[in-house]
Amino acid sequence: MEPIAIILIVVGVLVGIIIGAVLGVVLFKKKYKDADEKIKNADNEALRIYNERISSGESRKKELLLEAKDEIHKLRTEHDKEVKERRSELSKQERRLQQKEESLDKKTDAFERKEEELSRRMNEVAQIQAQAEEVKKQHLITLEQISGLTQEQAKQYLLDSVEQEVRHETAMKIKEIEQDLKDNAEEKAREILSIAIQRCAADHAAEATVSVVPLPNDEMKGRIIGREGRNIRTLETITGVDLIIDDTPEAITVSSFDPVRREVARLALEKLIADGRIHPTRIEDMVEKARREVDRTIREEGERACYETGVHGLNPELVKILGRQKYRTSYGQNVLNHSIEVSHIAGLMASELGVDVTLAKRAGLLHDLGKSIDHEVEGSHVQLGADLARKYKENPVVVNAVEAHHGDVEPKTVIAVLVQAADAVSAARPGARRENVENYIRRLQKLEELTGGYPGVEKAFAIQAGREVRIMVKPEEVTEDNMIILARDIAKKIEAELEYPGQIKINVIRETKAVEYAK
Repeated sequence: MEPIAIILIVVGVLVGIIIGAVLGVVLFKKKYKDADEKIKNADNEALRIYNERISSGESRKKELLLEAKDEIHKLRTEHDKEVKERRSELSKQERRLQQKEESLDKKTDAFERKEEELSRRMNEVAQIQAQAEEVKKQHLITLEQISGLTQEQAKQYLLDSVEQEVRHETAMKIKEIEQDLKDNAEEKAREILSIAIQRCAADHAAEATVSVVPLPNDEMKGRIIGREGRNIRTLETITGVDLIIDDTPEAITVSSFDPVRREVARLALEKLIADGRIHPTRIEDMVEKARREVDRTIREEGERACYETGVHGLNPELVKILGRQKYRTSYGQNVLNHSIEVSHIAGLMASELGVDVTLAKRAGLLHDLGKSIDHEVEGSHVQLGADLARKYKENPVVVNAVEAHHGDVEPKTVIAVLVQAADAVSAARPGARRENVENYIRRLQKLEELTGGYPGVEKAFAIQAGREVRIMVKPEEVTEDNMIILARDIAKKIEAELEYPGQIKINVIRETKAVEYAK
């Protein structure tokens, strides 16, 4: 390469570098100038905004100051007004107080004048009284001189004469009142009793000791007896009744002194006849159903008695005990009907006398409550009934009426006397009671009590009108050998403690069962 070319190239490069440097400097100065102008413009804009803000802040400040001044002026005006009103009110109150004070001063002055006048008059009265006492003393002295009696003697004389006169008049008046009361009381009592008996005339059929169960045909008798008599024996054993199967066409007689047992046996027989399946297991089921049905009937009868008499609020247990009276008789009279009748009569007499009718009815309904359990628990039905009434928180008036209705205790209330009278009226009406039936039932109950108290005895049933007693013993407690000794002991006890016609058969039954279920 030529040196000149090289030099030209180097010169060209240097010239290019110089031109580039000059151009860069020019461009840099231009950009710097533009930036400086922008900075100046920004400073000017910021200063403008600052000045504007200061100007607006000053104007806002002036506005707030003006508003505050206006508010202060307004509050000051209202305060001045309120102060002015209070000052006016205080001025009025001061004037009123001043007027009252002036009025009180006037009244005080008048009162002081009246007090002075009263004091003066009291002095005058005291003087006049002293003069009167002196005159009275002179008069008494003059009277004593004239009569020859002192003041005390004359006073005693007058008292004695007046006392004698008053005693005579009082005695005559008492005698007159007593006679009038006797006449009126007897007449009124007859009237009340006649009204009560008339308004509560009842016709109750006496309970018998047998029930007749109709049969669809005579073939049913054989089915009831069963093979070798097992059906009838099972039924008699479970229920404690005596089944009489005789020549009476299409009928079986159920005999038992206990109406509950008789009813259970009757219902069980009717169910068995209707069902058609008669065997020992079915008999046991039907007897259990009949017992539940009788229990339901007892509860319903108790509720009916309460509803019929208007006696409410009785304890549910008392209602059940009351319902048991449906199957209890006293001298041939149904005890439940008797209790309802006594309740009505007592209520009627109470209304005539102005006594609490509701309480009288309640006492009359519950007066024979003890008869429902007197054959199960030792003691008279009066005491048992009173204990039951106390147990179930009955009114003390009712308890006293129950205790006193046979005269065991003194009646404390009119209601107790009314229950006594109502009980006597119900029992004394014609055809109400039969003595023989009651004695018969009591003898049978006594027979069961004597035989049922031995260890190992589960149940004891008097059957055959009391000519036989069936005793069920617990097989785990009484052995076969002990059965003979037990029967002998019972026979000796019956002979010693019970009066009865003819002879009584003691039938001791010991039955062992084994029950298992195939699954």
